[in-house]
Amino acid sequence: MKGKSALLAFSLFALVAARPPLRFQPDPSSVIAAELAFNWMAQDKGQWTAFRATAAKDAVMFVPEKVNAQLWLKGRADPPQAVQWSPSIVYVSCDGNLAASTGNWTRPDGSVGYFTTIWRREPKKGQWQWIMDHGDRLAGARPTPEYLIGKVATCQRRARGEGDSAAGRGPQRSPPTTPPADLSLTWTADVTADGGREVVVKMWTGEAYETVIDDKVAPEGKADG
Repeated sequence: MKGKSALLAFSLFALVAARPPLRFQPDPSSVIAAELAFNWMAQDKGQWTAFRATAAKDAVMFVPEKVNAQLWLKGRADPPQAVQWSPSIVYVSCDGNLAASTGNWTRPDGSVGYFTTIWRREPKKGQWQWIMDHGDRLAGARPTPEYLIGKVATCQRRARGEGDSAAGRGPQRSPPTTPPADLSLTWTADVTADGGREVVVKMWTGEAYETVIDDKVAPEGKADG
């Protein structure tokens, strides 16, 4: 019996290990929910506590230099009052695994600004984790839409012949274990030569990439936009 049980357990483990990664529907509402929960946690548990709890291990932020978020946040005390924020528009990749959200924030002292956050689904449980967060102060808040907006990128068509075997034996019958990379939503976040930074998000429309977010932050010491 022990031998059969061990064999059964091994078979089940092998079956789970061979299972392809979970696939998710592109759902802007789930990203909005993640953003709202992120803000609520900041108000309830503390600002940096919430940032630590929701960031991926490889998440980056700007302080103003580009840093690993978890290393920078480690042991950092929460401010007495957290900044408050709310998304205005969310963009989601075709495969539902990457998203960008942007909106306004307000500090306890009344100053206002905007933020952009890049979110990625955690592959095992499907939870959203942020992988890039940045923002900047503004003289006045950006106009907000009457309703929260969610947009989904158009799926990119596979190139002719893609999926055929190298020997030309026709298309593969079994799907690949790992789906092809989805480039329907792309982003970059870099420090500029003058010490500022630029965050750009592009979305595939079916014919070309449309720049949907282009945040330019001036170097510290210069006037805010």
